Amino acid sequence: MTVSLGKKSAGGKGRLSARGRSKRKTSPKGARPPKARGKGSPVREKRRKAARRRRKQPNAIAYHPGPLIDGEAALDRAIDQLIARDPDFAARLIEIGGRPPLRRREPGFSGLVWIIVSQQVSTASANAIFKRVESGLSPLSAKSVLAADDPALRACGLSSPKMRALRALAQAVERDALDLAGLAALTAEDAHRALVAVKGIGPWTADIFLLFCLGHPDAFPAGDLALQEAARLALGLKRRPDARALERIAERWRPLRGVAARILWAYYRFARKGREGMALVGA
Repeated sequence: MTVSLGKKSAGGKGRLSARGRSKRKTSPKGARPPKARGKGSPVREKRRKAARRRRKQPNAIAYHPGPLIDGEAALDRAIDQLIARDPDFAARLIEIGGRPPLRRREPGFSGLVWIIVSQQVSTASANAIFKRVESGLSPLSAKSVLAADDPALRACGLSSPKMRALRALAQAVERDALDLAGLAALTAEDAHRALVAVKGIGPWTADIFLLFCLGHPDAFPAGDLALQEAARLALGLKRRPDARALERIAERWRPLRGVAARILWAYYRFARKGREGMALVGA
């Protein structure tokens, strides 16, 4: 529809209608029209990747407090409590995979180094690499890690990302940016935040430290692929749940998600004929 816009110009001619203006505003001859932000544009692709990252991230961290699992007796009590809460899950999986081991680690620099070393490798490889790290950097400490050059760390079997992570950890400890001895006095949430603030330490490493070094009963590394696959097998799921989905599933096991994780790992080792999702002494 043509719309007249009232007053005339100085030459006596009326202003252009909306239709007329749209006809006049054409691109100069030879000029290229602006590129449309279509399906394959960099902007949309960036937004899609950001959305996928958000979907993969677990929900906000929240740990229920409870008695620490710091020994075999404490683990037995926690297992009994979880069986009472969810017998279809806990009792059935323990019958298949056996009672899970405690797997307690030293809650300090050595324990955290061991967890970093064990990332994405088998139990045998992790044990071999850590023994070389202990002997090659003896006594193992933040100072000995910082004093070691690249050839010395590579001789231990460390990859470049793990070398960077260990050095970042050692620097944080030496500069008092990370107080490992003080983590036990913090809430699980604050301890987790302190750990992931160090470059190279992600949520999985932080949760494993909370679970096996500090003994938090509700720590749950939802990003662990073996836990995800164990949950798929044990619960009869069509697909392996991602970290966010596994967080939702694990709500049924609060405040003993750490015990449920141990049971799932034990079940996974049996289901996969000895394969483990993570390497820990006592397996």
